[in-house]
Order: sequence, then structure tokens, then C-alpha cells
Amino acid sequence: MQTNLKQLTAIAVLTAFLGGCSESPDGVPSAERPTARAVPVIVEPLAFERAGATIEAVGTSRAVLSAELHPAASGEVVAVNFEPGQFVKQGDVLVELDSRQEKLAVELARIKLEDAKRLNDRYLRSAESGAVLPTAVDAARAAMEAARVELQQAKISLDDRSIRSVFDGYVGAREVDPGDRVSPETMITTLDDRSSLLVSFEIPEAYIGEFRAGETIRLETWSASIPAVDGEVVDIGSRIDPLNRTFIARARVANNDDLLRPGMSFRVSADVEGARYAVLPETAVLWGAEGAYVWSVVDATAERVPVQVIQRREGRVLVDGELGSDAIVVVEGTQRMRTGVTVDYNEQRLAKARNKIGGNAGGDANSFSESD
Repeated sequence: MQTNLKQLTAIAVLTAFLGGCSESPDGVPSAERPTARAVPVIVEPLAFERAGATIEAVGTSRAVLSAELHPAASGEVVAVNFEPGQFVKQGDVLVELDSRQEKLAVELARIKLEDAKRLNDRYLRSAESGAVLPTAVDAARAAMEAARVELQQAKISLDDRSIRSVFDGYVGAREVDPGDRVSPETMITTLDDRSSLLVSFEIPEAYIGEFRAGETIRLETWSASIPAVDGEVVDIGSRIDPLNRTFIARARVANNDDLLRPGMSFRVSADVEGARYAVLPETAVLWGAEGAYVWSVVDATAERVPVQVIQRREGRVLVDGELGSDAIVVVEGTQRMRTGVTVDYNEQRLAKARNKIGGNAGGDANSFSESD
């Protein structure tokens, strides 16, 4: 009897509890009440910036035009007409070789040509009366042309006895003196047009598609008395060195004050711009067991999206991930995010942010990154 009484009492208590929970005080059934409140967050649209890096290298310079001067023929030096470091003009005679034989050869060739001309003219006049056969006229004409060629050859040989400047520039040290015998293998001096210099330096192969001709670079010498200068990249090497995995780039730098010299070494600094990526505050990027991720808001619902961190910049992060470029991302309130959570954010603040970045958040791209 006592056991039955306890059972009846328990049933009565359970019935009263279920009856009390079936309806709220305001008359709304509990099954129809919201299961969770929207989480207030701050969101931002995507903005884009280019990833960048500063490349530093050591470069070596050469004159924009540079030559080692050699004689075209062997002979004895009779005159040296320059001083080391002198500025010379194109065509100036720098060194003279003994040319007596060559001058005589020119004179002899000129006499032969004049004689051949006279004979040819005489045969032409006689041919009109039939006194000379046509074959004789042809032979005289051929002899005249041969004499003309011999004269040109003699003049070239005479010209080879003078070593001339091939362009405007500065000559180097004198390697010969009057009385020396020289040959085509003998270097007379160097000649440099250093109105501008070409600086060659090595770039890692990772930048082969991003480092281009036309880039502006910074060049500094190891001398504190020479100020830093800007240069322009003029050409890029066509091959990657398989040993050090670099390619050669060359920049032109003006040398209007003539402070720089061929052969100088330079500290080269080059800012390289890469592809464009989404840039977010650091607070928007979280880390989990599988790497970095952000919370994107789609139809007022939070979605977790994995991203790759490309570069960090003073409180901001460049990232790449599978998000539409018109996406909005949670930047504050991320600690309360879960997949599928309803979020609440200020629409007016979001609209101002979109206007501030000039519409960069819009577009049809399916990823953060944008190609050029």
C-alpha cells in the first residue's frame, strides 16, 4: 500500500512539471520559441593589395659602351696622342703606326688607276672608228676597275696604321709607347662611355615572373661620399642558373656628374610587387588544427573558410582562400563564432566600409587572389 502511494505521488509531480513547461507565461508554446539569439559582430568587406617584397643584391657595373682597342695590323708605334683618363671624341687618332710603306702603296695605286683610265679613254675613242677591237676595250675597262680596287685596298691598309676612337668616351691607361712593336693581339688602351652605367645583379628565380624591365631600383655604393641613385631595369636574363637558382637582371643608371666608374660594386634594393590578395585585420584570421581560417558571413550565417596567409603587414594580413570577392568577413566577435551561427552586424557601417575601399570588395572572382 505504501509502495503504491509513492508511485502515485511521483506520477502527479511529473504531470505537473510537464504541464508547466508546455506553455510560457506569455502564452507561446516553448517549441515555437527561438533556440538561440543572433551573435553581434563587426564585419568588413574584402579589400585588395599587392603582395610585395624587397630584394637586396650586390651588383657590378660596366660602362654603357666599353671597348678594348687593338691595332688592325702589326707595326711600330710612332706616336701616342692621348693621356690616361682623357676624354676623346669619336674618330680621334689615339695611336699612329709607321705608315711609310702604306703611303707609297696608295700613291702607286693612284698612278696605276690614272694610267688605266687614260688607256680606257683612248680605246673608247678608237673603238668608234673601228681601229680597236671590242675585246680590247673590255680588257681596258677591266684593268681600270682593278686599279680602282687596288687603290681602295691601299687606302684601307694606310687607315689601319692609325688606331682611332670608335665612340665618345674616356681612355684608360697607355699600354704602349713610341718605339714599341705591336700586333693585333696587343691592347693599346681601354675606352669607356660612362655617361651611364649598366649594373648587373642576380635575382632569385622565384621572382622571374614578377621582376620586369622598367622597374625602378635603388643603388648605393660602398663610399659614403657618393649619394644613392635610382636606376631602371633595362633587360632580364633569359636563363636560370641551375647552380644558384638565380637569373641576371641589368639596370641603367645615369652618371651625369661622372662620380661612378665602370667596375664599381653596388648595393641593389628592388621592391617587387606580386599578385593582388585580400587584406584583412589580424583579428579576422584565426588558427586551428588544420591551419588558418576566417569566418565569412553568408545570409546572416557564419561559415568557416580556410585561408593561406601570404604576408603580414603591421596589423594586417594578406590572405588567399576560396571566398567570393564580394564576401564579408568577421573581424570582431570571432571567439563566439560557430558554423551556422546567426550573426547580427551594422549594415550602415558595412556600407561605409565598402565606399571607403572604392568598390574593391565587389566583383565576380571566386577567390581572394586576383591576377594582373
